[in-house]
Amino acid sequence: MTQNFDLFGNPFEPLDRKRGRPAHEVTEKNRNRVKMLVALGWANPRIANALAVSLPTLRKNYFHELKGRDASRDQLEARRLELAWELAEKGNVGAFKEFGRLLERNDRMEIERELASSPPPEKQPVAERLGKKLMNERRALDADAELTAELEREALQHARH
Repeated sequence: MTQNFDLFGNPFEPLDRKRGRPAHEVTEKNRNRVKMLVALGWANPRIANALAVSLPTLRKNYFHELKGRDASRDQLEARRLELAWELAEKGNVGAFKEFGRLLERNDRMEIERELASSPPPEKQPVAERLGKKLMNERRALDADAELTAELEREALQHARH
């Protein structure tokens, strides 16, 4: 029995049917493919094109997979960590290194999430900009006050002797 494959390597059976498009058959492989594509952030029309089905057929047959869009990325990352850890426990050094990379990436994402949720630091009030003339006047007044204080200290020292 020879099996026929389409251009992309998907098996198909030529059937003598009536006119029209054959009914879509939902398989576990297609369900997993939809879950993976949803986790990668693909939009529904793009997923429908990848499965060679219409958008209504996608929504009808893969409703539960599409509904879990928010959690699917986290589930995919958790599965990657789980597989890397299982291989690392068996002594696979490459898997152990990959697990370390995934762990560092996860830590970075958690820190970014914390920083995004914390309120921004309050800005220091900006000191008013002074012109040259005003700065020179203030320096002169400060120098005058310092000189007066120094003269008063010297006068007090001479008065005690």
